[in-house]
Amino acid sequence: MGPFGRQDVRILLLGERGVGKTSLILSLVSEEFPDVVPPRAEEITIPADVTPEQVPTHIVDFSESEQSEQDLAREVQRADVVCLVYAVDDNHSLQQITERWLPLLHQSGEIVSAIPIILVGNKSDLLEQGNMESVLPIMNHYAEIETCVECSARTLRNISEMFYYAQKAVLHPTAPLYIAEDRELTEKCKRALRRIFAICDRDGDGSLSDAELNAFQQRCFGTSLQNRALEDVRNVVRRHTNDGVGSNGLTLSGFLFLHRLFIQRGRHETTWTVLRKFGYDDYLNLSRDYLHPPLRVPPGCNTEFSASGWAFLVQLFEQHDKDKDGALNTQELASLFSPCSIMPWGQNLKYSVPTNTQGWPTLKGYMAQWSLMTYLDVRRTCELLAYLGYHTAGTDNQLSAITVTKAQRSGGSKKRNTRTVFMGHVIGPPGVGKTTFCQGLLGRTIDEIDTSNLWCELPRYVARQLSVYGQSKILLLHDVDALGADSLSPQQVSCDVACLVYDATDEHSFEHVARLYLKYFAETSIPVLIVASKWESGPVRQQYLQQPETFCRKHRIPPPHGFSAKAGRLQSDVYIKLATMSSFPSWRPSMLSGNSSAIWIRAVVGLAAATALGLIVARTIRRLNIG
Repeated sequence: MGPFGRQDVRILLLGERGVGKTSLILSLVSEEFPDVVPPRAEEITIPADVTPEQVPTHIVDFSESEQSEQDLAREVQRADVVCLVYAVDDNHSLQQITERWLPLLHQSGEIVSAIPIILVGNKSDLLEQGNMESVLPIMNHYAEIETCVECSARTLRNISEMFYYAQKAVLHPTAPLYIAEDRELTEKCKRALRRIFAICDRDGDGSLSDAELNAFQQRCFGTSLQNRALEDVRNVVRRHTNDGVGSNGLTLSGFLFLHRLFIQRGRHETTWTVLRKFGYDDYLNLSRDYLHPPLRVPPGCNTEFSASGWAFLVQLFEQHDKDKDGALNTQELASLFSPCSIMPWGQNLKYSVPTNTQGWPTLKGYMAQWSLMTYLDVRRTCELLAYLGYHTAGTDNQLSAITVTKAQRSGGSKKRNTRTVFMGHVIGPPGVGKTTFCQGLLGRTIDEIDTSNLWCELPRYVARQLSVYGQSKILLLHDVDALGADSLSPQQVSCDVACLVYDATDEHSFEHVARLYLKYFAETSIPVLIVASKWESGPVRQQYLQQPETFCRKHRIPPPHGFSAKAGRLQSDVYIKLATMSSFPSWRPSMLSGNSSAIWIRAVVGLAAATALGLIVARTIRRLNIG
């Protein structure tokens, strides 16, 4: 299989009668000039193991005396490359290239408009010197002509080279990379090479150092460059550019110049090897397989980053945090995502994750946003990791950056959940304070939200890193409107912990969340916490069959948690409680009463301590038994 999975190459030979098309094919196969030449050679297949690119190659002859115009049209449609053959001693056959064969190919439609063409001057043994002067104007006029080869079927001169160039024109085409009349790289090629340069510039200083160049060389070609070779490369760039080499190494200008030079010297395969190593297809688009490797996420499972994924993202953050202030400003964030097709994060980022006072994401906020995106849309995460060059970390694709985790529900093992990312749904009717509660996870008070005047634009998801008994967890909260007791979908119910919010100042508010609990959560294993918002105004007696405390005690769920988003009253304990309930979904502290978070936390700490003590005792007994 050839570059980018190509299964084979199909070469079609066209030209006037008597120019030697059939003789070229037979001479290639038998390595001698045939004494008797039939009107047409049968299609032959050259096995992959005898071709330079390891691709099976089919060579097809066309004979006007045996085949129709319909046969010709069909063969042109099937061809990957066309060799237009003329006789170097016959000017009429060369004239027919421009007057007949090239117009015929152009009339074949859009399907063949991008097919590369090789001009083949046969019977070179009949001339003392070549006749390339007559061919160059044709090559300059038709961009689809890749090259011209003069050869001889009789003496076998350049026969193998001719078919090699034909194969190369398919596997390493010039047109996507280079504009011959301008002697310049195409814009699409420049854009691809800029992305590759940005990925390889690991320290972000705008230059490729010797170490970075060698990492690039190893990635693309499997070898490193010696110091002398590196210096030779720099000297070539210095001689031809003013800004190709800087004090820290090879600049982007020098990098682009080298690839332009490769193409001008006929070494297209060098640039194509680089492009394909970084995921580009024959049209200089990142391939679907490169962007979206197959990842199966079974029902009930979630996705988060692995250790190698975290390490890659942290390295990116540190590389682009130029001022080392622990946050990414607008320019730094744009620099980080410059290899991507678009900026994936909007201006509302500061309302989704922790930021500094200027609204720039800190490292924890940056990681929280990545975790949120990976939980909701792992396909998008894989795409961004591909654009950012995760493959260059020494892996074949992005799957090593992702871990598929299984949700743990109560009734199962009582061990701490090994997951690190948990989704909590904050559910309640509009106006009870759900959005305020979600923004509280980021430390934002109701006064700050009022000042921002962005109520209608605040995101439905927020995320933050929290510590649960010394373990880093990321809590995601989703603001879910429940307009009635029958309004929740299965997707809105499914979560790691449910937070049912009611307005403590509205005597009818608790009834709504009570009905939600009974309908959607009473018979499930999802941990539930009821939150009484606007607690600072003083709770009122609820007009329901049971008061909130009694209801919670009856259904063996934690007591209601009073919450205030007023300045000076906002506390993080409720969010730690939610993260802890997600990590320990099997344990329901039904014995607790009142609204003391301290009591609740001490109880869970006791559970964790008891578990640790049990492990110590078990290990001690085991050692004694061994002794």
